[in-house]
Amino acid sequence: MTKLSIGQLAAKAGMNASTLRYYESVGLLPAPERRSGQRRYDESLLDRISFIKVAQETGFKIQEIIILLEGFEVDDSLSDRWEHMAKLKRSQLEEKKKLINSMIKILDNGLNCKCLTWSECLMKIQNNGSC
Repeated sequence: MTKLSIGQLAAKAGMNASTLRYYESVGLLPAPERRSGQRRYDESLLDRISFIKVAQETGFKIQEIIILLEGFEVDDSLSDRWEHMAKLKRSQLEEKKKLINSMIKILDNGLNCKCLTWSECLMKIQNNGSC
């Protein structure tokens, strides 16, 4: 497996090296091996970093991401706290998805609308379902 410097890994992940150091300090990334005092990372960490970025962008807190990544107990395939948190976050994401879809619908209608104000447009949508 290819070993990357922190700068190389950061470049491949599309982020700053300081973000990787932060991820390491809070436990999102394992402590890397060091060669001559420099961090050396497995390139395979790119998948984990990608997961972390998506989780953060969708509203997961650092502690929640740690549970998602490390919440498995040795004896269990799925721990109770992981399952509880995953169900809760899934529900929150579904709600956010509904809101996003509603906003997309409003914007799509607005792009096709010839109304002069949003009020006029919304009134038409409420009355006949489209503008």
